[in-house]
Amino acid sequence: MLSFKSVQYVSPRPGPRLLVLGTVHGNEVCGGIAIRRLIDALDRGEMALDCGTLTLVPISNPLAFQKGERNGDRNLNRRLMPTATPREFEDHAANWLCPLLAEHEVLLDLHSFQGGGPGFVMVGPRDNTGAIEPFVHEAKEQAFARALGVGRGVWGWLSTYAAGVQRRAAAGVTGGDLSVDYGVGTTEFMRRQGGWGVTLECGQHQAPEAPEVAYRAIVNALAHLGMLRDALPPVPASMDGLQIFEVVDRASEGDGFARAWRSFDAVPAGALIGTRADGRELRAPEDVVMLFPNDRAPAGQEWFYLARPSERFR
Repeated sequence: MLSFKSVQYVSPRPGPRLLVLGTVHGNEVCGGIAIRRLIDALDRGEMALDCGTLTLVPISNPLAFQKGERNGDRNLNRRLMPTATPREFEDHAANWLCPLLAEHEVLLDLHSFQGGGPGFVMVGPRDNTGAIEPFVHEAKEQAFARALGVGRGVWGWLSTYAAGVQRRAAAGVTGGDLSVDYGVGTTEFMRRQGGWGVTLECGQHQAPEAPEVAYRAIVNALAHLGMLRDALPPVPASMDGLQIFEVVDRASEGDGFARAWRSFDAVPAGALIGTRADGRELRAPEDVVMLFPNDRAPAGQEWFYLARPSERFR
């Protein structure tokens, strides 16, 4: 029977409570590799926790990891919340993971992605009192993101997802994901508990450098938070920024891309992105950047996202 495992280090000195997650998706193994490396270093005394609590989860979704696939029964990083009536394996995972998230104040969630290219970090919204994702820790989260060692930051996920949900509902689309809560993953749940955190996409799934990006990020995070003995805080990276502003659903399996798009491809205004099954063309509304294109998306699900440059991380 599959079980869940976390490893915790507690310093006698009070300090931040940091949770580091790996393998939320079963085919994204770089975070787990990096976390196990850190556990070995701590256990051998090569580094020491100076203050606070550090909790490490190498494999957040054991079923997906066992299968070597993104999901076990479903996507653990969507609609992440406890349930009194767990049915799918990820329901049980959420019932274990959500209380763990709530016990901490900072989250570093380590992922990888399908296409090539350098790693990037996804952060939450600006401080706001809105209904979708109220937040008061923008400055802390942004400084944390800049300390991790990657050169690009992306934001705007949940508000853009919520706008897509509204369009689906207005169009009469039915399905189990017609709720803003479907867009809630580890970081969104963390913010709802009063904490803050980021998702670090460390590189392509099989890229040999991805585990090193993940390991460096964990060490940088600990140093930034003052949790590593004798470690100097990392120099904040100069980061490019992108704000997600549009999600486009696939209306039919006959919808097709004009080319094999990859995340972070530049798309000039007016360029053909794809064509609907009925022949309608989808063109870039302005100079945009392609994000998360999915040529296997089912009808009614997200097909691709568009982003525009943001000065937020300068």
